[in-house]
Amino acid sequence: MTDPTIEAAAQILGDSLGLLRDAIDGLPAAALDERPSGPDTNSLAVVVTHALHSTRAWLSVAVAAPLPDRDRPAEFEASAADLDAFLAGVDATSKDCRALLEHAGPFDPGRVGTAPWRPGDLAQEPVTAAWALIHALVHLREHVGHAQLTRQAL
Repeated sequence: MTDPTIEAAAQILGDSLGLLRDAIDGLPAAALDERPSGPDTNSLAVVVTHALHSTRAWLSVAVAAPLPDRDRPAEFEASAADLDAFLAGVDATSKDCRALLEHAGPFDPGRVGTAPWRPGDLAQEPVTAAWALIHALVHLREHVGHAQLTRQAL
């Protein structure tokens, strides 16, 4: 990895993934599945699952990697009932995200892609690699803060 944009993104990504993992570290499955602010809010398991799957998908757009299979609605049904499997999934998806930037070729910020998981006409709306990269990092960091606040509420 020699592109300064990708190097910077990898540093930010690594920091964010570490903070996201810290937000769930040491909690039992019941706490990860709790919705501390009521039934219309998301559990930590949901926040973390959505954040990671979204990040992996947007990074794939950014670096022109094959798009991962993604069932966005299912992310909001995630559960940590099988704690070991949940944590293994978190770690594996985090590793996938890091690998996308570690193995990225030359970054072309103007390259255009689409995000088929977006609703309606947005699924075909073109986005630049630069937009996808920035969105991946900002969206992840937003959910890191969300996860940190949810943990505090628990």
